[in-house]
Amino acid sequence: MNRPLLICCSLAAAGLLSACVEMPYEPTVAVMPAPYKPFEVFQAEDQMCRGYAQQQIGGQQAGAAANNDTATGAVAGAAIGAASGAAIGQSGAAAGVGAGIGLLAGAAVGNDYGNRSAGYLQYRYNLTYQQCMYSKGNQVPNFAPPASMSPPPRYQQQPRAPG
Repeated sequence: MNRPLLICCSLAAAGLLSACVEMPYEPTVAVMPAPYKPFEVFQAEDQMCRGYAQQQIGGQQAGAAANNDTATGAVAGAAIGAASGAAIGQSGAAAGVGAGIGLLAGAAVGNDYGNRSAGYLQYRYNLTYQQCMYSKGNQVPNFAPPASMSPPPRYQQQPRAPG
């Protein structure tokens, strides 16, 4: 296999592996309106809480950072692969093969790291969204409002001894 074809195939494969990381733009949890709450009010609260959650995770900057992690992994892998290939074998052919393998491995590792970052961002987005919707009185899975709470026991002061 000639070197230019190998490099082109490696770059194409790395491009496929290092696809852009998806940013959370919507919650992946179900939230129901409180009983007897008008649907229009629920929709307004939903939109407000989505914006709040997006703001809390860092908005577009967070997605750019996750995509940057993917690209950095691909570049670092190519550099390490090229250096390893040149050190192991003939400097010409082995460096090209090493760079191609390093690019693929680096893209795979970078893509995995970027996906983990995106998963954590989605988790934080969902958590913030749920907190916001719960604070508005909506029904959130696994968080039930207390049915009824008795007031705390009344604190009674003990009479002081004369002294």
